[in-house]
Amino acid sequence: MDWQNLFLTYDGRLNRKPFWIANLILFGINVVGTGIGEVIGGAFGNLVQIIIVLATLVPSIFVAIKRYHDRDKSGWWLCINFIPLVGFIWYIVEAGFLRGTEGPNKFGPDPLAV
Repeated sequence: MDWQNLFLTYDGRLNRKPFWIANLILFGINVVGTGIGEVIGGAFGNLVQIIIVLATLVPSIFVAIKRYHDRDKSGWWLCINFIPLVGFIWYIVEAGFLRGTEGPNKFGPDPLAV
């Protein structure tokens, strides 16, 4: 798995397995960062937590955009998360459980066929 491509670009497509792996890694980083911030405590602990969240925000967005590309949709579909509850459910079903487009689409070749 090309970790740099996974977390630092939004080009191409991403199937479900690397999507879930990437999200678990980013979630783990956030949990550890929150724990460290809680142990440190005070304003500096809060600052550590904010830095960790901001550091994982862009990679999370890139992973989600590539997953939408695999579904043959624009990355702008990620904005559906701004709709309370319904948007999150839509995102989890669409990005997490539905198969991507079979064969090549406008965003690249099928990642399962490569």
